[in-house]
Amino acid sequence: MAPRYDRPWRRPGAAAYAGYRVRRFLRPPVTVTPAPESLIKDHDVAIPMRDGITLRANVYRPPGDGPFPVVACVHPYRKDALPRRTRRGWRLSAQFRIMNQPEAVQISSETGWEATDPVKWVDCGYIVLNVDARGAGTSDGVGSLMSDDEARDVYDVVEWAGTRPWSNGRVGLLGVSYLAISQYKAAALHPPHLAAICPWEGFTDAYRDFMTPGGIPERGFSVIWLAITRRVARLSGDLAGMRRRHPLRDTAWMALTPDLASITVPILLCASFSDHNLHSQGSWRLAERAGSADVHVYTHRGGKWAAFYGEDAFTAQTTFFDKHLLQRDVPALPRVRLEVRERGDTVSAVRQEDEWPPARTQWTTLHLADNGSLSTEVPTTQGAMRFRLRRQALAFAYTFDRDTEITGAMRLQLRISLHGAEDAHLFVGVEKWRAGAYLPFEGSYGYGRDRIADGRLRLALRPIGDPDAGAAADPPFDTLHPLRAGEAVDTYITLSNSSTMFRAGDELRLLVAGRYLEPVNPLFGHFPARYVPSRHGRADVHWGPGSSTLSLPVIPPG
Repeated sequence: MAPRYDRPWRRPGAAAYAGYRVRRFLRPPVTVTPAPESLIKDHDVAIPMRDGITLRANVYRPPGDGPFPVVACVHPYRKDALPRRTRRGWRLSAQFRIMNQPEAVQISSETGWEATDPVKWVDCGYIVLNVDARGAGTSDGVGSLMSDDEARDVYDVVEWAGTRPWSNGRVGLLGVSYLAISQYKAAALHPPHLAAICPWEGFTDAYRDFMTPGGIPERGFSVIWLAITRRVARLSGDLAGMRRRHPLRDTAWMALTPDLASITVPILLCASFSDHNLHSQGSWRLAERAGSADVHVYTHRGGKWAAFYGEDAFTAQTTFFDKHLLQRDVPALPRVRLEVRERGDTVSAVRQEDEWPPARTQWTTLHLADNGSLSTEVPTTQGAMRFRLRRQALAFAYTFDRDTEITGAMRLQLRISLHGAEDAHLFVGVEKWRAGAYLPFEGSYGYGRDRIADGRLRLALRPIGDPDAGAAADPPFDTLHPLRAGEAVDTYITLSNSSTMFRAGDELRLLVAGRYLEPVNPLFGHFPARYVPSRHGRADVHWGPGSSTLSLPVIPPG
């Protein structure tokens, strides 16, 4: 019989994983190589802004007069916060310890947090700019994260770099996380000397992706990140206070959201499947909505920093910028570099796709049914199963009878009613099981016990009326619709993108709960992720003809 109730936050293996995390915390697998003494570095170079404020950058140059192409990044993390040699070895950024490193990372001693390694890029004939954002490090003024003012600063940095005597007039932007986020609004302003951008895993909607995903407040990583940025930079604005004052996605949040359709320069972006608690959805949104006719997507399901600094990604990045900044005749990058995994440590395939989602996708519908099953057959009778929102998860399982690749975003249509509550925070996930054992995958913040895909929704923020709007990946989250006691409603949750191979006999397990599906323990849980759970009450999930289905994007073989 298929499982009916589950507590996914109590998966076995927690003690062994905690020991692994402690070992990686004490000795993260990060190797630092001293920058060569011949590296040319101009420290604290002044860059004037249009309003008279001065930003400062470290400029790394190849030998000679040039002109050279320029790769730049602008961020609040302090350009001079670099690895430091001590008697016991290299002192690293604390993030390398707090967020587990599942794979080896190798950087030079001039590499800032989530910034490009200037030694490698200078060796390839590029000038590298690592710029303190306004209010950060040695730059003047007071910064405003994700704002139009910040975008104008990045615009001015690009134009300054593109007009220096050592520049060939073609500038690219490159970096991870916030160093990707700071590229979007600036690129939408069309700086004349901006030739291409490479945002490597960066969210594109502060409300939907970061502060309140699915309409549910995230009070783990977002709180820690906001505290850290306010310690290292002088900033105006208060995103935590803004979330309290603006719980719905209104004009205040829209003002922080970039106009992706206005980005027309060539783009190489990383849209990983292993960061769906933070950056992945926003990266895929850029891939689907950018106004550029030249967009390339690099996917992976490994560790974020190991992937970014790894040779495969570096080859893709240099090939991309060689074409657009050096205007060389180089092999064309694929539209989508797709990595398919069988489990967290097993890559099934790496191949090229011509579009996203793949045009040959065949949608397969699984129906929620009695006894915790998922079936390709439409149920002939109606039924329901009740669970406690804060203490239980419902589980529905399907066993594959043939090898099946699922690539894309699964979609859940759920008919649900509440008892003892007028709202609920719903968390759904899809797992892979084999021979009765849970198969883990890489997740956000270096979490190594993640599931394939997940989604979340504050039920009172579900769209009303238009089924197509309800099924969209980005509901408006602008109007509350509390439920009446016992009222059954249809809601839609689009899960995060993934690419997974199921073998014949493997089990797909769908979970539905009123609390986050992972433990929050810092040793064995998904630290620092933390989502506000449902307050109280119980819920019924209903099934029958026309209700409660999971749609799978299946890629046919061949």
